Amino acid sequence: MQSFELLSRKFALHFEKNHFPEEPASLYRPNDYFLGLGGKRVRPVLCLMGNELFDEIREDAWELATAVELFHNFTLIHDDIMDQAPLRRGMQTVHEKYGQNTALLAGDVMLVKAYEYLNRISKDFLPQILGLFNQTAREVCEGQQWDMDFEKREAVSLDEYLRMIELKTSVLLAASLKMGAVLGGSGERNQDLLYAFGRKLGIAFQVQDDYLDAFGDPQKFGKQVGGDILANKKTFLLIHALETAKADQLAELKNLLAGNDEGKVEKVLQIFRESKVDQWALELKNKYLDEALQHLEDIAVVSRRKEPLKELALFLVQRDY
Repeated sequence: MQSFELLSRKFALHFEKNHFPEEPASLYRPNDYFLGLGGKRVRPVLCLMGNELFDEIREDAWELATAVELFHNFTLIHDDIMDQAPLRRGMQTVHEKYGQNTALLAGDVMLVKAYEYLNRISKDFLPQILGLFNQTAREVCEGQQWDMDFEKREAVSLDEYLRMIELKTSVLLAASLKMGAVLGGSGERNQDLLYAFGRKLGIAFQVQDDYLDAFGDPQKFGKQVGGDILANKKTFLLIHALETAKADQLAELKNLLAGNDEGKVEKVLQIFRESKVDQWALELKNKYLDEALQHLEDIAVVSRRKEPLKELALFLVQRDY
């Protein structure tokens, strides 16, 4: 089994080619620009790792990984439009640089191209891969809609937020692993265990992301600490604070959320600390990480083949940036 870092480098070389024709340049140049912004490429590499867990990496796995990466970038282009985000990875978003209408079409054609790569997979595997890919694409859209719906609601339960995160973030991680396992010839039980590993890992990853936004070192995290607080974004931390804060803390918290007064971030963080939300978040993260690792442990392959996935899981969830 190869490490995530090594497979990332190999995938980057494989992916670095022209995926789109030259004309009309006004449609395809925005996608070339967006793909050129880079990214962690976690999801496509998980396809490769899911394959290699059970067999040597098949040529089909590279086509699948490319399709997954293009699909992920399609979602990002459209998410940026819905969020009215000016920047992605420190650069102008597609709709800011080329206009909203072009960004919509560019995202659409990115999705079409993803299906073209999927169609190159052996027909022995394509029905199952396509079924899971389509299910995941639908669920990611559902998760995005829930996320937008939550912005308009005063209260969101932890269970509702967990389900949204599963759909918006976890299912694509999980499906990437499982689709790779399908190409590796694994049995159904192993496929399901690997999917469960990815799903729980995705939740733990999001808990850590929410935690770092509030309590991370801005020099390491690379973002403005408290950005979610300023945006009144419903996160694991805020939802738990609203459910557990004492009456006086709850009143102050709601008052803070109603405006953007100077010192808002630090005052909200103080309530988080007094309510021990930071400690709870770390415990919740470790709960999902432990469950994910147990699913990985239960997969019926020799332990040494699982080590790269275990190392990646620990890195993603214990990172400080």
